[in-house]
Amino acid sequence: MVEEYNEVERRASKRGRQDMKITVLEKTEDTLTLRVEEVRPGLMNAIRRIIIAETPSMAIEEVVILENQSPLFDEIIAHRLGLVPLTTNFDTYVLSSECTCEGAGCHLCQAGFTMEVEAPEDGFLATTGDLKPQDPDTVPVSDKIPIAKMAKGQRIVVEAYARLGIGLDHAKWQPVSTMAYKMIPHVEVDAKKCDGCKECVNACFRQVFKMQDNKAVVVDEMNCTMCNLCVETCDVQAIKVTYDENSFIVTIESTGAAPPEQIVEKGLDVFRKKYEELIKLLPGRAPKVTAKPKAKKAAPTKPKTTKKKKTTTKKKAPKKSKTTSTKKKAASKSKKKKSK
Repeated sequence: MVEEYNEVERRASKRGRQDMKITVLEKTEDTLTLRVEEVRPGLMNAIRRIIIAETPSMAIEEVVILENQSPLFDEIIAHRLGLVPLTTNFDTYVLSSECTCEGAGCHLCQAGFTMEVEAPEDGFLATTGDLKPQDPDTVPVSDKIPIAKMAKGQRIVVEAYARLGIGLDHAKWQPVSTMAYKMIPHVEVDAKKCDGCKECVNACFRQVFKMQDNKAVVVDEMNCTMCNLCVETCDVQAIKVTYDENSFIVTIESTGAAPPEQIVEKGLDVFRKKYEELIKLLPGRAPKVTAKPKAKKAAPTKPKTTKKKKTTTKKKAPKKSKTTSTKKKAASKSKKKKSK
């Protein structure tokens, strides 16, 4: 497996790598349009999905209904409050799963709101402008989002707590309403073949073409959606529409949680962390750790054997008993008498 990775790297270095090029085409308060070049479709789609589903933002997660005399059920009010987009400061809060409080709720991962309203005689429309935030940096994006319409004398008293989350868990945590891209189109008109019929100009609803000197010319190539209606309506086949598969027009529209450039920066930071975790898991790609050299094991020594000295014990001759010696003497005396 390691040899395959090395082979891929060798081929890539042989072809020559090119850095990603990013050009800002348009920027407003909540929208950012970029031209991104030298990037493959798979990588571009991965960045898109991470910005939508894994870039964090603030949203109300817990609602405590202390009093509700409005015609709406408690669950409806809680649901409406949860979908209110809130401004997000990425440097102030952390995900509850990463907080030291372990999800119990503290000033590092949670922001509080209160709302206490009572309808006057002519009725009242409770909106997000009636939410009183504890953190002035975390407020509803708009103060005109309706919550409940109340009649005379009706009251609502609510406590709400917002937390940082990701769109993968719930759509209310998505920081963008739009994150889309398209490949950069290339539209060509062969002036020699064009007969000036104006069919392509009438068919294109994006106004990519206009007539000039009785010929169709391209005036707004980037506005092309590559629908090929112009190609189908041109009988003389003077129009050719192609695209660059490694260049894209990217549009990011924020919900108001943060400026679009901050959302892109945070999304790329999440992507970088995922890339580093993946590299660590690949075989042969984990960072090398210099381990201390192991001490050589000494060869096992045979236990010394001490030679046992052979000890010989001389057997003592059995002592002659006195009774036997006296008997022999008596027998010898008796023999002597007989011989006489």
